[in-house]
Amino acid sequence: MNLLHKSLNSLARLLFFLLPIWSFSQTPINGFYHKKNELTIATTYTTKSYDQFYRGTTLTDGNPAGFGKISSSIFSFFGEYGITDWLSTTVTLPHISIKSNDGAIDPVQGKSKVSGLQDLQLFLKVKAFEKKFKDNSNITIGAAAGTSIPVGGYDGRGILSIGTDATTFDGSAVLQYTTSFNLFTEVQAGYSLRNNSDYDVPNAFLSSFKVGYFNDSFYAHAKIGLQNSTSGFDIGSDEFVAAGGPSSLPQTEVDFTNLHFGLYVPLYKNILGISSGYGLAIDGRNYNKESTFSFGAVYKLY
Repeated sequence: MNLLHKSLNSLARLLFFLLPIWSFSQTPINGFYHKKNELTIATTYTTKSYDQFYRGTTLTDGNPAGFGKISSSIFSFFGEYGITDWLSTTVTLPHISIKSNDGAIDPVQGKSKVSGLQDLQLFLKVKAFEKKFKDNSNITIGAAAGTSIPVGGYDGRGILSIGTDATTFDGSAVLQYTTSFNLFTEVQAGYSLRNNSDYDVPNAFLSSFKVGYFNDSFYAHAKIGLQNSTSGFDIGSDEFVAAGGPSSLPQTEVDFTNLHFGLYVPLYKNILGISSGYGLAIDGRNYNKESTFSFGAVYKLY
């Protein structure tokens, strides 16, 4: 087996847990694929904070209702199992704590800190096409479909909400090209349908572009992630006020462009490893100007 495919089999398929937890809208899908009966179990701890947000498309200091700085801590579980060499299933479940550092009370929930389980994500991913070239580079095309189900009984309205309390149905396609010297690029595009029986949560287009490198000693990537909502209104608009102010935040048009850097280092025979990550929002609409730090651990059974 050549170096490229050996590295792919022994290292790169461990890297799903490097996904940043930007928001409820992101999917745990990328362009690497498990083999049959391979199981990955990973845990990630993420902190994020922000004291600016985009009111519509205008970046403003502070947060809605004068909340000052808001910070979150997220502990997430991830698992993936290879049903066949071309079909796998994933599950993710985050526990989120969010608070106002100034002790401001959420006008909807009546608390300065909210915590609980967020949404259970279940996905199926298929490798639909693979082509290996004479120079040992290769290209793969895959597709995935899944759902996110609120399980924590949380309130999706308000400033200190841990999610939108919407059931989502997501579909995406992913194309990845890997060179003979282990440099890869990945493009992903998808659509997210969202439903809540009490209020409208806008659907959205999701896309990302990633470039990375890996060998037997480490893996690193840089990723741009985007969301473009199909409807909704702006924070502070007449529609926002008429719909209830802070209680209507899940109905706003949330668009963003995020940048993330990830690093993974194996510790023991590619069975155990650690990861770290940094991310920031570089543009948005009705979105937080946030930065994130994460670290994690992974265990893999072959």
